[in-house]
Amino acid sequence: MTMEPGAFNLTDLIEYQDGAIVSRQLAKSPGGSVTVFAFDSGEGLSEHTTPHEALLYVLDGVALIQVAGATHQVGEGQIIRLPGGVPHAVQAEQRFKMLLVMVRSDTA
Repeated sequence: MTMEPGAFNLTDLIEYQDGAIVSRQLAKSPGGSVTVFAFDSGEGLSEHTTPHEALLYVLDGVALIQVAGATHQVGEGQIIRLPGGVPHAVQAEQRFKMLLVMVRSDTA
């Protein structure tokens, strides 16, 4: 389900759940998707690779983002690029919310 038209505070679009990762897709098209996530402290996504470019924007909290073996600590207001075809992982150092913008190309 995508988002209804209107103005919203991104951090209010998703709630934390104890011991879980929660996601809500805001938009999806053949060109990509926009999704918000809420991670409880200690939760994470193991290393994986996607063929698409992505931008991860931290809305709240702090996370460790690993890209091609390099670890980056990112916090509220920071953005990190996840290149297509490059392994990456996400680990919540504390509860955190993020906006993930996935961009699909015609060649992927």
